[in-house]
Amino acid sequence: MDIAAVKNAITRLVEERKAELTAISEELYRCPETGLKEYKSAALLAGMLEREGFVLERGVAGLETAFRASFGGEGTAIALLAEMDALPELGHACGHNIIAAAAIGAAVALRHALPEGAARIIVLGTPAEELGIGKCELIKAGVFRDVDFALMVHPSSKRQVIKMYLGLAKVHFTYFGKSSHAAAYPEEGVNALDGAIQTFNGINALRQHLRQDVRVHGIITQGGVAPNVIPERASCSFYVRADDLAEVERVKKKVVACAEGAALATGCRLQVDEDERVLAPLKINRAFSALYSRQLVYLGLDESGAPADKNKGSSDIGNVSQVVPTIHPHVPIGEGIHIHGEDFARATISALGKMAVLEGAMTLALTAAELAASPEQRDAIKKEFSAT
Repeated sequence: MDIAAVKNAITRLVEERKAELTAISEELYRCPETGLKEYKSAALLAGMLEREGFVLERGVAGLETAFRASFGGEGTAIALLAEMDALPELGHACGHNIIAAAAIGAAVALRHALPEGAARIIVLGTPAEELGIGKCELIKAGVFRDVDFALMVHPSSKRQVIKMYLGLAKVHFTYFGKSSHAAAYPEEGVNALDGAIQTFNGINALRQHLRQDVRVHGIITQGGVAPNVIPERASCSFYVRADDLAEVERVKKKVVACAEGAALATGCRLQVDEDERVLAPLKINRAFSALYSRQLVYLGLDESGAPADKNKGSSDIGNVSQVVPTIHPHVPIGEGIHIHGEDFARATISALGKMAVLEGAMTLALTAAELAASPEQRDAIKKEFSAT
């Protein structure tokens, strides 16, 4: 393979499809769909790939909006991941519209630039990232078993190749009390909302004994029907995060103990529901990341130099990184703009947001092309993955 010619072709192809790719991002922005309801989004992405000659499988892993599109039946299997879900009320405030458009752009460029048989290009439409569902279910269904490498980009305030992610567990508490008139017969009631509130108080007291990397945050999801009716049912949900899953589990047990203590103190019955889909920390592969960094140099783009261990979130991409070598670099859409805010959503379709789509498409495709061309680089990445 003439890798220089292939890389020239990739940059040219992405530039030629600029309007089409940024239009994908803008369409997803205009019609945001939340997790597992990304019907129009999935149809838009899968439809374009099908027109480009990719073989489509829809509804993979039992998820209506998940899809697998593949081109080429030989060579290294490289998966480009296309997230597509939006946040309730905030729309694409996490930038999944850019993620999807970049993945599609990279796939289309590779389909036309790579020699026949050089690699098998796979695009996975992964729904419900914000719910921590999509990639976990794809892994469980074996969708990644024949994948050698997985890649995606994420928009951010900075250009960053390595960004660490926290493990995450979810737990939901439901308290059952006894309703009564809050003024006339308060002694007859058992206040379920008090159970939820005391749980928050217990967790707040626990915070002084948590490691620096640990995060615990929650919301009350049900708290009663009227001020003059003692709530007979209340509920709250919590996320527990840490750098490693052992600490996630240890802290989660303490959080459950806070809920149990609150239920005992208020006389409520407690139901604990834990989501089996625990999100793993991102497994960093430095050989893979270095390969991506070289593509930034090729394009004349500078990394920000921001610390990899600051402002960490969580994502089901961490679970993918545990089963196959994975990278999850960030492309910039505006300094000082942070995810999960309205300004971030608007920035995804700004001039910088459109540039991020093109940057993501080019860097993903260039990295994939080098993987296809170099057995030595593939071996180095797999060796590091196996060793860690």
